[in-house]
Amino acid sequence: MSDVGIDELSGRLGEVRVIDVRRPEEYDGTFGSACDPRQGHIPGAVNIDVRELMTLTEVELRVRLDVPVGGEVVCYCHSGSRSALAVEALRRFGYDARNYPGSWHEWSRSELPLEP
Repeated sequence: MSDVGIDELSGRLGEVRVIDVRRPEEYDGTFGSACDPRQGHIPGAVNIDVRELMTLTEVELRVRLDVPVGGEVVCYCHSGSRSALAVEALRRFGYDARNYPGSWHEWSRSELPLEP
């Protein structure tokens, strides 16, 4: 599977499950990197910190994602590293997982919408 770019992801919001694997305070915008002009998360993204994701059972993951096994998911973090780990874990559980390597670092610099 190939990575997802900003144009593809922004055009498919609502069609694909987006998973923000950053810490909760990064997701809700209360703490973020100073290099990012905006804080928050991609609209509709579900937050599952990568550290938590690595501890979930298959059943727990299915409940949290609300996506059937084999379903498409896109992961992002701040710069694509944590999300790359999450993609590998999700693929092992049978999901069609892809990474958005531009992640929040790229999205926060765009004119695209965000949620606080």
